[in-house]
Amino acid sequence: MVEISKTKNYGHFENSGETFVITDIETPRHWYNYFFNDEYVSFTSQVGFGEGLCQDSMGRRIFLVSNRNVFLKSADKAWSAFGLPVGYGYTDYACAHENGASTVSLTYEGVKSAVRIFVPNKGKYEIWSVTAENTTAETKELSVIAYAKTEIDGTYRPQCYSLGKGGFCEKHNAVYGHVYAAYETAKNRDVWGYMSASETADGYDSRRNAFIGPFGDEQHPVAITKMLGCQNSECHSEKLCYALENKLTLAPGEKKTVHYLVGVALSWDEMVTPTAEWAEAEFAAMKAKYARDLAGVEINTPNAQLDNLVNGWLKYAAHMGSRWARVRHNGYRDLTSDTECFACVNPALAWERIKRILTFQYDTGYAPRTFIDGAIKDRNFADNTVWLASAVATIVKELGNKELLNEEVAFNNGTVATVYEHIRRSVDFLFNFQGLYGLVKIWGGDWNDCVNFAGLKGKGVSVWLSIAWCYANKRFRELAVMLGKEEDAALSEERGKIMAERIEEYGRDKEAGYYIYARTDDDIVMGAHDCEEGQIFLISQLWSVFAGLENAAEAMDKAEEILETPIGIRLAYPAYSHQYDYIGSMAEKEPGTQDNGGIYLHPSAWKLAVDSLLRRPDRVEEGILKMLPGANAYGGETCGEPYAMYNSYFAPETGYRMGTPGQSWRTASSSWMLKSVVEYIFGMHAEMEGLRIEPCLPLSWKECSIKKVFRGCTYDIKFIGNGEGTDVIAMKVNGEDVAYERNIVPAKAGETLKVEVYLGKK
Repeated sequence: MVEISKTKNYGHFENSGETFVITDIETPRHWYNYFFNDEYVSFTSQVGFGEGLCQDSMGRRIFLVSNRNVFLKSADKAWSAFGLPVGYGYTDYACAHENGASTVSLTYEGVKSAVRIFVPNKGKYEIWSVTAENTTAETKELSVIAYAKTEIDGTYRPQCYSLGKGGFCEKHNAVYGHVYAAYETAKNRDVWGYMSASETADGYDSRRNAFIGPFGDEQHPVAITKMLGCQNSECHSEKLCYALENKLTLAPGEKKTVHYLVGVALSWDEMVTPTAEWAEAEFAAMKAKYARDLAGVEINTPNAQLDNLVNGWLKYAAHMGSRWARVRHNGYRDLTSDTECFACVNPALAWERIKRILTFQYDTGYAPRTFIDGAIKDRNFADNTVWLASAVATIVKELGNKELLNEEVAFNNGTVATVYEHIRRSVDFLFNFQGLYGLVKIWGGDWNDCVNFAGLKGKGVSVWLSIAWCYANKRFRELAVMLGKEEDAALSEERGKIMAERIEEYGRDKEAGYYIYARTDDDIVMGAHDCEEGQIFLISQLWSVFAGLENAAEAMDKAEEILETPIGIRLAYPAYSHQYDYIGSMAEKEPGTQDNGGIYLHPSAWKLAVDSLLRRPDRVEEGILKMLPGANAYGGETCGEPYAMYNSYFAPETGYRMGTPGQSWRTASSSWMLKSVVEYIFGMHAEMEGLRIEPCLPLSWKECSIKKVFRGCTYDIKFIGNGEGTDVIAMKVNGEDVAYERNIVPAKAGETLKVEVYLGKK
């Protein structure tokens, strides 16, 4: 077994977990934060490294920022306000990542600096506020030089054309680059990328070779290494950049701030020039918006790391995911699932977002993989529509308004139907999308994108997707019953029984006692005990519980027996050691990596919910401890951000990578861990009659609490456990003993209900 060495603490949480302050700049890798509105998304690490892009309604994108830096220059010294290069001699370094903003501060040469980056509530831009304070007894003459690398004119490659044009606009006090691109139109149009400043610019550069130089880089541009400052460079058919210089005179103890805006404009007059008052007002409005949007849930448990994660970051990440999915692309399933998860915090906003998502659905009921570059793209994925029923049912029950189902929303061809009809067609489509044995086709992939060869002939089936359909069908039946659609409800029940029977007959390894994953076009089984590799897949077992299949509990027992490791539960085992022509890119990944036998955290988050449904509080606690970022089962830190969820941990056979994380932020792990904690572990189940309280809390949590805003009512719930069980054995509301049917506490809009829930074993 490979030991993971314990690493040091690089920072700490503040503000009830909402802020993480990095105090050691040299983390094992970049630790990121994200900022977004409906038009623009950006991210930065603790040294300013990151990107920013804007996107229109059909996924056309303009890649505005591909890196950034801010330099301070005196007569004989120049340095980066982001702390680069590392080890340069800076003191008092800190980076405060918070919801919606990041601020990097440090001291060098008697100057205390701070750079704050955020994206306002509206607009295709990000704002950098650069403050310099003179801590010496002598007057300081300084230049602030802000620099943004850009790909608005395409990614630079040697010996390729660069056709951008750039210069300076006095009217807007901005350096700009002009290109033609398709944005909000199918044809190319004028597009400007620009950087403007709140103070009159004393210099600019729009040509990369003038600022960086042919042999420099973003840390060592010739404008800085040769102490040149900005060169007032125009750009004609060369690589663009944006750089502005502002000269400051600082008396002893004086500080000044310059605000920079880096943005995209679709007309010359659309450029925005910031003022100090405007920039601060935009920042305050952004913070107020997140305070409102994320106020719906707050937990307090004996596990401070979990509290910090849920209260400070999971809500924020789910908010971003429900609008921007995985950022790199607009994954349909990702948007749908993240929106469902965000509903436990802000169902009203989730409802608006799910209606937007439905507009990309086909009128057949099928849903695409993505919409990007101005087009809806299917990419042969079969599962995208299966997530809709649960998302809609969850949000409607959170809001308690069945009439929402009658709201009309367009399909992607412009025809219009009610939300209910959208969901009915999604369930119908998949039931009729039948391959071998009447199970649902896998086509070019299901949730596991990388099993992309199994069903391209149109015969292969996904047992997991067939099980997931059973769950979606169950959620659809809830909607049919709400609206009194008796025929739909009866048909749904009949079809559910048919599919469940097919799964039990053709989708279950009866000898092994668990559900298989798929059958390929040639009826090669994936996920059975007699397979050479890939003998069991976790997701089929997990979803058998959600779907209520008869052998679900046994399947989960078998999954834990085979797949559990000291650092988390695997997605599949044994990992594939080489490519199989009927699997796809899953088998091309090294064993123990991501979906090929890795500790994939999205299913791990599902497992928290499943263990709660199965009333297994010990497994719930174990799952939480293994999933939490920042530390693994060996006591060593994972090298990733302590405030963000990852897509995976690497499994033991990966050597030095064991226990270390994959990518952060761009993963459903964040959203589903939020949902699993709030809805399943704390038991905050929305029903039309009210909030059903049915927790499955770790037995070691003798006391914990949750605040949840539900239909305008604030539930302030305290749980008191005796350590013997997690069943609700008594309840008080506002000090009075109550006994509600199914523990459903009705909402009282505008009121706060103080609820005490006593847990034990019935």
